[in-house]
Amino acid sequence: MSDLGATIKNLSPKGWAMIGGSVLIGIVFLVIVMQMASAPSYTTLMAGIDPSQTGKITSTLSAQGIAYQLQNNGTAIAVQPSQTAQARVALATAGLLTTQQPGFSLMNSQSLGQSNFQQQVTYERALEGQLASTIDTINGVSSAVVNLVLPNSQNQLFSNVAQPATASVLLGSNSLGASSIRGIAQLVSSSVPGLALDKVTITGADGSLLWPAPAGDSGSQLLAQDAAQQRYNEVMSNEANAMLAQTLGPGKAQVMVSANLNANQTTQDTLTYAKKGVPLTQQISTESLKGGGAAPGGVAGTATNIPGYAATGGANSSYNNKTTNTTFGVDKTITHTVVAPGAVNNQTISVLIDKSVPASALPAIKAAVENAVGFNPKRDKISIGQLTFAKQPVAAAPTASSTSSMLSYAKYGLAGLGSLIFLVLTTRMLRRRERETVAGQPTWLRELEAPRSLASLERRQQQLAASTEEQQVHALRPAVNVARRQVEDLVQRDPERVAQQVRAWMAED
Repeated sequence: MSDLGATIKNLSPKGWAMIGGSVLIGIVFLVIVMQMASAPSYTTLMAGIDPSQTGKITSTLSAQGIAYQLQNNGTAIAVQPSQTAQARVALATAGLLTTQQPGFSLMNSQSLGQSNFQQQVTYERALEGQLASTIDTINGVSSAVVNLVLPNSQNQLFSNVAQPATASVLLGSNSLGASSIRGIAQLVSSSVPGLALDKVTITGADGSLLWPAPAGDSGSQLLAQDAAQQRYNEVMSNEANAMLAQTLGPGKAQVMVSANLNANQTTQDTLTYAKKGVPLTQQISTESLKGGGAAPGGVAGTATNIPGYAATGGANSSYNNKTTNTTFGVDKTITHTVVAPGAVNNQTISVLIDKSVPASALPAIKAAVENAVGFNPKRDKISIGQLTFAKQPVAAAPTASSTSSMLSYAKYGLAGLGSLIFLVLTTRMLRRRERETVAGQPTWLRELEAPRSLASLERRQQQLAASTEEQQVHALRPAVNVARRQVEDLVQRDPERVAQQVRAWMAED
């Protein structure tokens, strides 16, 4: 304790300042760490609460000593994760945990006199509650509310237009990934008869649309089209400018491209027939007829009263007819093509050339730019002009005044650096001095050289007489005593501490 008191008493003002600063920094650090460690974290317990029930819920939680936090303007309550189970039990005991939708237990309370509409509504509510209970068990979901709109099968018997089933899900958490959201949509779609996946709508607690993906609306398509056009314009302009800067030099030409892209995905169906057909069926029909000469028709004026005609010829007749009917089959090819978005409808290219570039090089520059951007004369337009560009600013050479100011700043910087090094070395020296101890056993006093006798000195002189002059000088020097030098240095640096230690030893004797 005496050593500690002596050390504290001999501290310089700078040492006290260093100790005070270190203690202050340590206190501030401990306060920050304690605040961060003691700050509680909350997780959502209930969401979609009626504001009229919020006061009752908070009173119940306060009575049980459960810390809570209001969220979403009082429609949600969060508690610490370690107290979630206790809070649920307390609210369920008080009859305030009513956010859970009833499930198929509603079917047990049906009566025989219910109408078809009542049965339909009860079935929808039971199915909604069962789905909400199932979704609530998913990790990361704090609460879920399901609403279903199911078409009446009896009303659609005599209707030409079938009304599809739809579903909406309100989740109390927005931290779910895309795969989890799609899984919930698949769960709802598979659990409801006749419910398509695209008819399921999932909304987050903040009102954001989670399913279907919001990228399919018209606004997103317009944004995607603008982004694609801007990216295309930048790429084409940069490539053309880089080419001209490499050939003409920097600052000699500027190219701007403004394109109109088709961001719609389309499909094309093409039907192609072959040029040569293949016979599939063939029918051949042949007809032939042979006949001889006919006799005269008789004498006129007979009882038959039929005039008679003489035979005009007696040669035989022959008739032949051959008909061929062939059905040909022609090969056809049906091609179904999906045209990806990004086709260029039209583009406008503007080229400006500096006056320093000769006019004879303009046709070559125009042709090069057209090839670089994929110019099509039927759809695109290009304009090329020549004018004097503004001169690029040239950095002024450093003057003598600026050089002297820079040197003065360098001097200040070196002076500050030297001061910083001096402070560091001084601090290290002070810390080293504070670690030195002069209390305890006075070993340095016992290490002092003992007095020599006269006989030993005479023998030493006889030995020195026989040695050379240099050896004599070296021999006359006393032996180096490290402890003695340390004590002498200590006496020179801090004589007060040595005197205080000697007085302490004398008081002990």
